[in-house]
Amino acid sequence: MMGSMIVFLFLLLAVDDSTTLSVNSNPEYVKQCSRSDPKLKTCLINALHHLRPYLSVGIPEIELPSVEPFRMDELTLSLTGGTNGYKVQLRELFVRGASNYTVEDIKLGSPFEAIVRMPALILDAHYTSSGVLIILPASGNGTFHGRFDDLKALVKGTVSTKVKDGKTYLNLENLDVDLEVKNVHMRVRKIFNNNRILTEATNLFLRENGQEVLKAMEPQLKKKLSVLFAGIVNQLLRHVPVEVFLLP
Repeated sequence: MMGSMIVFLFLLLAVDDSTTLSVNSNPEYVKQCSRSDPKLKTCLINALHHLRPYLSVGIPEIELPSVEPFRMDELTLSLTGGTNGYKVQLRELFVRGASNYTVEDIKLGSPFEAIVRMPALILDAHYTSSGVLIILPASGNGTFHGRFDDLKALVKGTVSTKVKDGKTYLNLENLDVDLEVKNVHMRVRKIFNNNRILTEATNLFLRENGQEVLKAMEPQLKKKLSVLFAGIVNQLLRHVPVEVFLLP
């Protein structure tokens, strides 16, 4: 899920914002590594962990906004079938917790892989629903809150390289993520004109079907996050030579 794909790729973003970067440039948010280091993988993981506080507040010099929170537009879910199936739209989603990650392992190259864990991701959104939930008309709107605890993500992607002015630049070609979430907690508030019965019925449904709701979210969520983060990565990488963060 959410932000888990960021953490491997931000290693590639940890550089100065100038298009004429010096290989010796070393901004405070960069932990440089050497290709000749016998513990290169450990150094890269430490470099990713070094970035966490900077990702939390943003890095203005490379026009990188804070990931706390990051925003998505909407998700549309069909949670039950039939003519009057229960459908939910989540709009103006704000996700928190993405910068609090731990990289367990990485596999370098193209394709690359990374295993990432986060204690929790928290999602808040505007909630709109339509249709019938169990036997109750469930059309209304309000707020949605979700918490996804003990999240594990396997991030995969491929990169291409090109040489310009004697420096090597990377481009992210594709990005994919597989998610595992141990515990899912979801609830809605201020819906159906504060109708207590409908609100409690909806929250009961969300409590008992949290993993199924997450599965309904996941395809759209993965696609939107992949497009969002790949765009950010490639916008910056087109000006960032590998030689800045990965020394000989």
